[in-house]
Amino acid sequence: MPLKTKRWCVPAEPDDGYRVLVCRFRPRGLPKAKETWDVWMKELGPSAPLLADFHGKGSVTITLDAYRERYLSEMEAQKERIAELAARLDRGESVTLLCSKDCIIEPACHRTILAELVEAARRRSA
Repeated sequence: MPLKTKRWCVPAEPDDGYRVLVCRFRPRGLPKAKETWDVWMKELGPSAPLLADFHGKGSVTITLDAYRERYLSEMEAQKERIAELAARLDRGESVTLLCSKDCIIEPACHRTILAELVEAARRRSA
């Protein structure tokens, strides 16, 4: 089954399957009744310091390449969660990774990098 990525505010589609919010921070001002995800795995989002550096709010603004490298390093500690998502896909479930409504450039979004990690975990388990 497919692994999809979307912004959390994009309406759900029937084939989205298990919708996972992968933001470090929950969307502000959104009532629980309007949540569009099944589970929130905040640990799969970039850390607060990484986000600050990437958005120029930290001591140093980092490049997209540095962001990717640091995010990959942070995800080393999340191998179990990533493997859990890969296992769902291997069992035939669909999984959709969701992140910020403001994240509109897919290649620069951590959900794209995370999807690559999930697919790599699937290949390793095959």
